[in-house]
Order: sequence, then C-alpha cells, then structure tokens
Amino acid sequence: MRRKVTRSLAELAAARLTYEEVGATRAESLPAGYGHVRRDVIIGTGPEVFERAVAALFEWRMHQKAGLAVIASSGSPAPGTDVVLRAGPAVLHVTIPCRVVYTVDEVGRRGFAYGTLPGHPERGEEAFIVHRTGAGDVQFRIRAFSRPASLLARAGGPVTRMVQQYATDRYVIALRNLARGDTEF
Repeated sequence: MRRKVTRSLAELAAARLTYEEVGATRAESLPAGYGHVRRDVIIGTGPEVFERAVAALFEWRMHQKAGLAVIASSGSPAPGTDVVLRAGPAVLHVTIPCRVVYTVDEVGRRGFAYGTLPGHPERGEEAFIVHRTGAGDVQFRIRAFSRPASLLARAGGPVTRMVQQYATDRYVIALRNLARGDTEF
C-alpha cells in the first residue's frame, strides 16, 4: 500500500492545483463562489502549549489524531510538499491529495496552508495557523474555502458540508489535546 501511495506522490509532483486562488486563505476575506470555514479557538495558554501545538501541526500528528492516514513527500510541511491524506476504512477510504502552498514562520505565529490536487473530492485551500495572543493564550485558526470537485462530493450536497464541519471539529479537538500534552483521547 505504501508503495502505491509513494507512486501517487511522484505523480502528484507534476500535477497542478485544482483552483486559481492560491494563497487566498492568507486574506481576511475568502474568495466568492466557495463554501467558507472560519474557526478561531483558544486551545490553551503559555509558551509550552504553543510549542506543543506547533510541533503537533508540523509533524502531521494533528491530522493523524483527527483520524486521517498521512503520507507526505517530506517530513514536515513546506511549500511544495505533497501529502496524501486518507479518511475511512481501507476498502471505503477517500483519498485526499494536497500540496502545501505556503507556511507561516513568525515569532508567536506558525502554520501552513495546503491546496487541493487532482483526485481530491473538493477544490480549494485550507490553512492551519497557531498563534499566541497578547494575553498569552494560544489560538488555533482554521480558514478554508472549497467547493465540490468529485461526483461524490457534488451528490453529497449539505452532507458534504457536514463532513467538512466534522473534520474541522476533529482538527480542533486533536490539536487542543496534543497542545495540552494529552496523548490519549
């Protein structure tokens, strides 16, 4: 199975992103014509929480704890890194190919965004940013815009948005727990 995904990663390296608005999750206003996700959640307080959250995000552990299998072309997210996420049981899984389009590496603010590649059920971009507020709280921000790309996603209608909401909730729970040092949840 890993060999098949590795071959898939090699094929994705030549693929183009499936949307035009690359990097648009950096802006406060997300592109029109897409469904939007905006989530800002305090996940803890203090520098240790921040460092654990950043490590969990950049080691793909947030995605893994949220229930996704992760195979990436490099160890941590960097612009150009391709990643194949898989959701669901082996026989019925959904393959979710993405490419990291930018990273954020500022004092007290770290994260990355990835965009969709051919074979992803949606078209769009999702950003995951961890930052420290002036009060010392650690905030996790998710910004995304997407629209259906596959027949399954189009046929899903409102259910597709519910699945995205569920995934967003899982990301928040996973990163909150990992940032607090919880390994079991």
